[in-house]
Amino acid sequence: MVDSDHRERTAWVALLGHAPSRSSQRLLTRRAVGAGSSLAVLRTQLGQPTLLGDPVENALRTAQEHITAWERTGITVLTFDDADFPARLRTTHDMPAVLFGRGTMAPQEVSVAVVGSRAASPSGLRTAGRLAHGLARNGITVVSGLASGIDASAHRGALAANGRTVGIIGTGIRHAYPEENRRLHSEVAAAGAVLSQFWPDTPHERTTFPARNATMVGYAAATVVVEAGEHSGARIQAREAVEHGRPVLLMRPVLDRVSWARHFLRFSDVHVAQDVDDALRTLREIIDRPQDPRRPYDSLADAR
Repeated sequence: MVDSDHRERTAWVALLGHAPSRSSQRLLTRRAVGAGSSLAVLRTQLGQPTLLGDPVENALRTAQEHITAWERTGITVLTFDDADFPARLRTTHDMPAVLFGRGTMAPQEVSVAVVGSRAASPSGLRTAGRLAHGLARNGITVVSGLASGIDASAHRGALAANGRTVGIIGTGIRHAYPEENRRLHSEVAAAGAVLSQFWPDTPHERTTFPARNATMVGYAAATVVVEAGEHSGARIQAREAVEHGRPVLLMRPVLDRVSWARHFLRFSDVHVAQDVDDALRTLREIIDRPQDPRRPYDSLADAR
């Protein structure tokens, strides 16, 4: 029997572990939040006890065994009901209810996502590093995806300022993609955290990175696109931010080089920055705005 204090969080792992696809995970997450109990939804999924045993208790026991094994290898398991679950992420309709992490969790932190092309120009890399450095020096956590190019420069800029940085990755927590960034993963975890919404041994796939982008949008107060192509992951993240009602800041070269960026200007909370100083001023104005007064549960419940 799983300890009563941990039944609900263990039920999240059991519930989502039984989901056959990521779309079904999202559906079950919305149902569990709406019901106020992952355990109740797990019961509807697996059924009532029989003479052969209780399928829910069996699932909880297996889930707890997995959690214990993960934690023994230094992996933190966060579920929607944990105090350390990122508070801002709770307000997104596409929220992953289970996160795996390494490092130090700071659920109430204010963060900005800095993203862009993997094949970035030298000027784009410099801009990402300088912007992240400025954010970190002002006590803002820098979030990015630990990919090559802009992501890596953003993380390194925050590290150079002795600031906090968080990597939200598109693989399981036991993987690094690209492999050459494995050392950077360790440095980011030591200075902040590395987080994944995927089971720890999940390899990189075509669909994991767009899902990661949506989580990064939910985690951060705003997204800055430093440099991007017409069909880049940065475009996906900007679109997700607009759909979630989160501010987007486009650096001027993005606006000059890609057509989708000019299309995004019709949305009210999409901004353009001419340079790093302009970006930092705009981000401070965004961060200093009054926050949405709704309770964390409301946005997800509204999306059912």
